[in-house]
Amino acid sequence: MRLDGIPLWDGTEYRGPVDISWEPDRVGDIRPATQRHDELCVLPGLVDTHVHLIGYAGHGPMPDFATWPLTTTRDEQVLHGVAHAQRAMRHGVTTLRDLAGDEAQIGLRRAFDTGVLPGPRIRVHGVVGMTAGHNDLFVPPAVPARKPTADGPDECRKLVRIWARAGMDGIKLTTSGGVLSIGDKNGWRNYTRDEIRAVVDEAHALGMLVASHAHSEEGIRVAVEEGVDSIEHGTLLPADLAETLAGRGTPVAPTLLINEAIAEGRVPVSAEAMDKAAELVARRNVLLAEAARAGVRFVLGTDANGHHVQFGDQLAEVVHMTRILGMSPEAALRAATSDAADAIGMPVGRLSPGAPADLIVLRGRPWERIEDLATGNIVAVVSRGRLVAGELP
Repeated sequence: MRLDGIPLWDGTEYRGPVDISWEPDRVGDIRPATQRHDELCVLPGLVDTHVHLIGYAGHGPMPDFATWPLTTTRDEQVLHGVAHAQRAMRHGVTTLRDLAGDEAQIGLRRAFDTGVLPGPRIRVHGVVGMTAGHNDLFVPPAVPARKPTADGPDECRKLVRIWARAGMDGIKLTTSGGVLSIGDKNGWRNYTRDEIRAVVDEAHALGMLVASHAHSEEGIRVAVEEGVDSIEHGTLLPADLAETLAGRGTPVAPTLLINEAIAEGRVPVSAEAMDKAAELVARRNVLLAEAARAGVRFVLGTDANGHHVQFGDQLAEVVHMTRILGMSPEAALRAATSDAADAIGMPVGRLSPGAPADLIVLRGRPWERIEDLATGNIVAVVSRGRLVAGELP
């Protein structure tokens, strides 16, 4: 398959009109074009570094976020996960990292990789969280069916090893409280330094990246000092830690839209969650804009789950990054492609000979006018070298 005379933004910069060819699953030649079609462009498929595939994907009234997983069979939940992944793919997001996975998401990854079903590229992280921590409080306290927890350095190491045995690509560590978890506070300490050090050490020994959920300054600080590979949310990021992160090139996924939607009550949430999100958002914008000016490497991460942020909203998140963080259109596109791909250790997010064949054909020039990055402007999406949405010109 090929496109002739189409302007190329390759994941790092604008390359002008090119003739580009591909086949499953590799890009072939990319050559300067002798003709050009200025109304369209081609860019790499987007990479969302922070999603949760298992959530409600149906139509009609939205079920309760906390009770839906408790009243739905695992088999049915997996089907919702497939629907979310395919919806993201059709909207140009051809790589997703699930940051609260288990065997279900690993099964999705394998099904997509082996061609059982068409789907995006998936990376899966298993959560290591403490009793009464953020990940332990997504269900009411009296409900006995809970996600795995680990307390003490030895248990933490064991849970990392269990996730490695299951086939996880990485670990998600919780170092602060959260917004949607029930009964905790954003500023609650999650884990002692010894426990965090054990998780990071064991995961790195097994070749797995560690992504740290952290809203509070204390939670961000201990995660940074103990050497995690990415910060998720990073909401109250102070100036000194921003300089450290910028110097290291550690990626931060700011998850902007979801916290605003919760804080403003635009999605079904509890009053507790609204209050926690509102407290964070009130301080977030100034801190994160200052961090961006300091050179922090922000990447696309939406926290999409089907309840509060939809799969397909990723393009709107990229546009919002320019407004809240003050990023240029090209910087925001890099954050959603090449920088995001590097953050999760995958060779995607760039279009060059031999690269994976994930691409979007779009109307407009989003590297000049970021508002052109909109779902209504998508002409075609190619994932793994195959057309999965629209029609190629």
